[in-house]
Amino acid sequence: CPGSSPPCHLSLFALTVTSEQIEHLHRRFKQLSRDQLTIRKENFDSIPDLEFNPIRGKIVHAFFDKRNLRQESDGLADEINFEDFLTIMSYFRPIEMNMDEEQLDRFRKEKLKFLFHMYDSDHDGKITLQEYRNVVEELLSGNPHLEKESARSIADGAMMEAASICVGQMGPDQVYEGITFEDFLKMWQGIDIETKMHVRFLNMETIAHCY
Repeated sequence: CPGSSPPCHLSLFALTVTSEQIEHLHRRFKQLSRDQLTIRKENFDSIPDLEFNPIRGKIVHAFFDKRNLRQESDGLADEINFEDFLTIMSYFRPIEMNMDEEQLDRFRKEKLKFLFHMYDSDHDGKITLQEYRNVVEELLSGNPHLEKESARSIADGAMMEAASICVGQMGPDQVYEGITFEDFLKMWQGIDIETKMHVRFLNMETIAHCY
């Protein structure tokens, strides 16, 4: 594609939205990158909505997580291009009315995988109690009436509930080592992930939200 138009070769996400929406996303990308070909972490400092988000760091981190970019390697990318940007945004796209059961199941798992990666900060395929505590403490950090110890208790309780859902009644000597992705899927059964992960991607003043 000539000039400043979006690249011709885009991710599968490009097939699920209109050309107008792609153009809008490309303008948003250019705004963030300051007309450069790639975005770096510091470019996200200009997003007002992220400034006061308690898990801002995890959201930005997710944009550079190679697992979310569908790359074979692990770790973090130093920068992302427009196609990478679209790949990340695809996790926040809404359900399409013409999706069959198989497509819906794959769509849901993609969203949950993205969310799982936000918790699994050491990239070992398991959410430990400490990783769970970290996220809960960050989410609740904006509440001035909730002490850190209370946040830890909430995280501990959630982890115990996860253990009961995933492995059943545990013996006194058993230790729950952490939440695997399969466990994570069980925990989210019956919960509408689409209301928890969305993006107002046509608004030039904001970007991804994840609750």
